[in-house]
Amino acid sequence: MSQKTVLETQNKRILIVDDHPFIIEGYKNAITRYKPEEFEFEIVQAKDCESAYKIITNSRAPFDIAFLDISMPAFEEMNLYSGADVAKLILQKMPNCKVVLLTMFTELLKIKTFIREINPLGLIIKNDLTFDELLLAFNKVINNELYYSESVLKILERSQNITIELDQFDREILFHLSKGTPLGDFAEYIPISTAAINRRLQDLKQIFDIKSGLDADLVQAAKSKGFI
Repeated sequence: MSQKTVLETQNKRILIVDDHPFIIEGYKNAITRYKPEEFEFEIVQAKDCESAYKIITNSRAPFDIAFLDISMPAFEEMNLYSGADVAKLILQKMPNCKVVLLTMFTELLKIKTFIREINPLGLIIKNDLTFDELLLAFNKVINNELYYSESVLKILERSQNITIELDQFDREILFHLSKGTPLGDFAEYIPISTAAINRRLQDLKQIFDIKSGLDADLVQAAKSKGFI
């Protein structure tokens, strides 16, 4: 007499951190529709760095996957200023958790910093995000496969064709210049002296062959080559 095999569902704990409730609902709708015959999901949500901190540090069990928006209200008391900081906390507390970062940032410096410092299994530019895109990303990540959205891949591809070599401080200078940060405030964000920043700025104008000497022309040249 044959016996029918009953497959047991796998339980997965998912953390979603985003300060937009309707986006969280979109994530939940996509996740709960993913292979319901194989998986059962426990979804926990947080709206900012503070609520995420409390959930992570008081969790009864580790999360399997975490979806984190980069831009969200900070929790200064614990030095959590973004989803990137929350990701570092998760990886410290739950090193096997698969992290997916979602961001509106499209600057090469930011994208490379996220990859270098966090090495997320998923990295998605929010403008790429659709229901189908989210399902595709979730399928890749739950199977332990790397997933970068189309815009991320294009940004990284552009950077491979660049022969100019810049270090982290140069890239930070270009980034803050592009954001309109007053030059006198650069030293608050970049751990070198104002004099060193000014020297590097002049060197950057020579590297990018900015004959006008204008900061705006440097920003435009750096953008055209994918540095910002």
